[in-house]
Amino acid sequence: MPDSTISISPLPGLYIVATPIGNLGDITPRAAAVLARADVIAAEDTRVTAKLLAHLGLRVPMTPYHDHSDERARAALVARMADEVVVLVSDAGTPLISDPGYKLVRDARAAGRAITTLPGPCAAIAAITLSGLPSDRFLFAGFLPNKAKARADTIAEFAALRATLVFYESGPRLAATLTALAAGLGNREAAVAREISKLYEECVTGSLEDLAARYADAPPKGEIVVMVGPPQEQAVEAADDAAIDAALRDALDEQPVAKAAKAVAKRFGLDRHAIYARALALRDRA
Repeated sequence: MPDSTISISPLPGLYIVATPIGNLGDITPRAAAVLARADVIAAEDTRVTAKLLAHLGLRVPMTPYHDHSDERARAALVARMADEVVVLVSDAGTPLISDPGYKLVRDARAAGRAITTLPGPCAAIAAITLSGLPSDRFLFAGFLPNKAKARADTIAEFAALRATLVFYESGPRLAATLTALAAGLGNREAAVAREISKLYEECVTGSLEDLAARYADAPPKGEIVVMVGPPQEQAVEAADDAAIDAALRDALDEQPVAKAAKAVAKRFGLDRHAIYARALALRDRA
């Protein structure tokens, strides 16, 4: 059954509209209808959005809204939402995903404006479906910092997370980013997706080191999503009392009780508090 809301004129407020990430045929009928009825479209790059509007046969007023837009620009849009339909779009995909739209949504909500989201394409989600990496738990981290030290520090924050990591990246930086990820996370399973929904769509899988080597001398073109699988479960040794005590004695020779107990508990997959008590007893008997 067709969605009857498509034919109804939208009420004043802010409409967050997802746009195609490549193939213009991916625009939804509801999104096209709201764009057609907009009083103004706040666009990341009006030249990019103009191509979509031309595809739809629409002529709608646009105003730039991007990383460099200041508080006055947001205030002007929020004021217009009281009586007009204001549509927020990014260059491609879902607004607010790695773009500055959240500030406009925050200010609109504070002003009591109506806010509606129209779901649609998102490069991060589409890439995960292509990758074959675990998708039950993932973290979207946007773009990593340009500078090596800041990039390494950021990667280190994610190292222990048991989740697939998702990053956006550009072609010229891709090999360096893959190398930094391998150094900070280990040589994990990974995937590089690009040109999603376009003619040359591809998703290349392999280890981080293999992918870094692949793109070292051949940086790809297009929009790129890098995905890194979660850390592998470490094998837990089978334990009996004698093995645990032997491991604790060795650890106590080199470490304080707390650190020794933590290391042995992790090695055998045992409760740290119980192993700590056991370590204390061994130390006292020594």
